[in-house]
Amino acid sequence: MQATQAALLTAPHNIGLVERQLECGDDEVIVKNHLMGICGSDKSFYRGQLPPKTAEFRQEPKFPFYLGHESGGEVVETGRKVREFKPGDKVMAFGWNNNFAAYFKAKVFELEPVPEGLDMDIASLGEPVACAMFSGLNCGVQLGDTVAVMGGGFAGQIIAQCAKKKGAARVIVIDVLDGKLQLARKLGADTAINAAAVDPVAAVRELTGGIGADVVVEAAGSEQSINTATAIVKHNGIFVWYSWITRPVTLDISRWHDDGIEFRNTCLVHHTYKERQVWTPQALRPVVRGLIDVKSLITDEFSLADIDKAFAFVDQDDAAVKVVLRP
Repeated sequence: MQATQAALLTAPHNIGLVERQLECGDDEVIVKNHLMGICGSDKSFYRGQLPPKTAEFRQEPKFPFYLGHESGGEVVETGRKVREFKPGDKVMAFGWNNNFAAYFKAKVFELEPVPEGLDMDIASLGEPVACAMFSGLNCGVQLGDTVAVMGGGFAGQIIAQCAKKKGAARVIVIDVLDGKLQLARKLGADTAINAAAVDPVAAVRELTGGIGADVVVEAAGSEQSINTATAIVKHNGIFVWYSWITRPVTLDISRWHDDGIEFRNTCLVHHTYKERQVWTPQALRPVVRGLIDVKSLITDEFSLADIDKAFAFVDQDDAAVKVVLRP
């Protein structure tokens, strides 16, 4: 039995720590956390935007909700049937296991081993990093393409870097916050467009001679972003889904049909865990080799004891890219 403090979201904007006792089942693993990240979906849940139940959840999406899924650390206990991990192993979480905690427990299939040479601060964000890298590696970008990324958050910044490394002639990052756009330029984006200041559709058309972007990645997570992406992708271009939008939206589907748009769902964690086990090492290999800058995306840090302050901060400051907590 392992005692831990863990986050409990009891109502919108009401989060705190509670005492939990973790009992390691025969097929379970208990992990001591190194670092935790706040995901965009965590922010949505904090605001009361819980989606309908899907197979993704290990618990019913309703209040009270044991929040947290981005983290990694060291195995401290394994069940008697576990052969894949042993105490002392470094692991990354890929499940919804109340990971805003000093310790968490998970099934074997909800964990991935940390690749050799990967810094534990980055490895603890292995799930969002691997998901974004999988998207960048599988977005269909070809040498010489123009790629537009809607959203300069954590995933968007990684995808933009990946697209550039894969040979995109022009990478355009579109956001409404100058800080994120400045960061995108620093990390290699060719063009950064503030959609709050200029019409992004007109800007992309001008940059591409009226053709549109070869590949558009939707990583902002709003109805407006999806429809902007729809407007700027070229005829027969590739529309890449990344964001998780938890409420119904109204979309311009006519253009999807009439212009033969190709759609790709690239969120790795929502594929089968067997696919994830194959893809995660490949997705993280460029990060291990230093080809993608993740450290610059960690903009703010809190202690787990201040989780209420951390969530109040991300709720009020959309300029933060990745906010992390340490036990």
